[in-house]
Amino acid sequence: MIDSEHPDLSVSRQCRLLGVPRSTFYHAPDPVSDEELEIMQLIDRCHLKYPFYGSRRIRGWLEDQGHPINRKRVQRLMRTMTIVARIQYARCEFLCRGLAGGP
Repeated sequence: MIDSEHPDLSVSRQCRLLGVPRSTFYHAPDPVSDEELEIMQLIDRCHLKYPFYGSRRIRGWLEDQGHPINRKRVQRLMRTMTIVARIQYARCEFLCRGLAGGP
């Protein structure tokens, strides 16, 4: 997309044309450590078994598995993995009885 060897356009000009900050061109993401990969695999395993668990319950599950970890770290890793807890709702017929427009 951005060619640093372009003869006519500088990197800053190319970034400006694309609407991208110049720092984005030079930024190299940090590699993921082996420890974080292991924790991410455990989070994925927990999420597949219990898709309704949020970050608090996953943190507790990880602690039970022998991996003490901060909840905010679990939240960050879940966000990185695009994992979201599936919320369990009560059945509508029990909630809507007696309300206007309910079944």
